[in-house]
Amino acid sequence: MLRVGLLGAGRIGLVHAKAISAHPQSKLVAIADVVKESATKLAGQYGAEARSNEAVIGDAAIDAVLIATSTNTHSDLIEAATRAGKAVLCEKPVDLSLARAQACRAAAAATGRPVMIGFNRRFDPNFAALKAAVDRGEIGKSELLSITSFDPAPPPVAYVQGSGGLFRDMMIHDFDMACWMMGSAPQTVTAIGTSIVDPEIGNAGDVDTAVVTLRFADGRIAVIKNSRRAAYGYDQRIELLGAEGLLSAGNVLENTVSKATKAGVVSAKPEYFFLERYMRSYAAEWAAFVEAVNTGSAVPVSLDDGVNALAIAEAAALSAKTAATVAMASVIN
Repeated sequence: MLRVGLLGAGRIGLVHAKAISAHPQSKLVAIADVVKESATKLAGQYGAEARSNEAVIGDAAIDAVLIATSTNTHSDLIEAATRAGKAVLCEKPVDLSLARAQACRAAAAATGRPVMIGFNRRFDPNFAALKAAVDRGEIGKSELLSITSFDPAPPPVAYVQGSGGLFRDMMIHDFDMACWMMGSAPQTVTAIGTSIVDPEIGNAGDVDTAVVTLRFADGRIAVIKNSRRAAYGYDQRIELLGAEGLLSAGNVLENTVSKATKAGVVSAKPEYFFLERYMRSYAAEWAAFVEAVNTGSAVPVSLDDGVNALAIAEAAALSAKTAATVAMASVIN
């Protein structure tokens, strides 16, 4: 039985607490949060103890920690937990700073403990099926990838200011997805961004609408579209064109009922937001982590993957600011 400490009892912490407790081979024993009342409340729901981060990490009886705290704490907590001998699953991104994330990677690697980064969309059943079809060669060599990721409504400006911005916080999922689908990291990044959904987001120094083009060394292309607003719901689609065909994964709808009349065909809207859309993926992500820790196999989403996605985000932010294509080599080195 994997004994687990959860760091962070906010919105995503609630999701992870459910996944940890539901798995037959893991037990949630302790929860920490900067808001002690939140940790106490969530711990009470799952029969766990409310503790501090330091107490959770310092407990030799805890085998693994799941980090769901604010991004600016991720690297420090990964390093502390791995030094203490824990296996770690950490929410994305690794850090707000690429240099800090790279230092964290080196420090964690020196401990030999497994660290998995929470790019949960890899574990979505539809996206996973698409990736499996690609790997089986069902459409030949992939050539052009298109990823659409629209939120239903913009977040509060206070969230934007502390999140690292659209490229580091929101599109980073799509950067990881593009690398995973294409099987490698891009060579160049070209980005354009604007703030047309909420002027306050622009005033905070961020964008709310963006398109990024990734070019890979062999000439393949990925195009990613993000918006903080889609009035009809959470829009999550992938389309991959290959030499011998096309694979696509559409939205998950609120229900499967459609109505067809002489006026047209009407169906349900996409599920409203990520908690509804990706709940199954969080459970599958946790199951994959538990299996990797228990068997000693490699985690399916590594700290390297997290650092690589953050590097692409850095390149995208620079490209959007300078209106120039950015070579990944210039960001990583």
